[in-house]
Amino acid sequence: MPMKAAKMIRKLIKAGFVEVPKKGGHRKFVHPDGRMTEVPMHSKELTPYTQDKIFKQTGVK
Repeated sequence: MPMKAAKMIRKLIKAGFVEVPKKGGHRKFVHPDGRMTEVPMHSKELTPYTQDKIFKQTGVK
């Protein structure tokens, strides 16, 4: 089920990811073990494709 970017970010932080400062419309998150992803920041829900890619890159569900 699609979710908003804010909810995805909460899941990433809970899983141990930290935000890396950067410019632009995306927020970058890195895990201490090297996994990383970017979350697009907008008011709409993430597309199922984008959401699945983030889950695959991070291992978070």
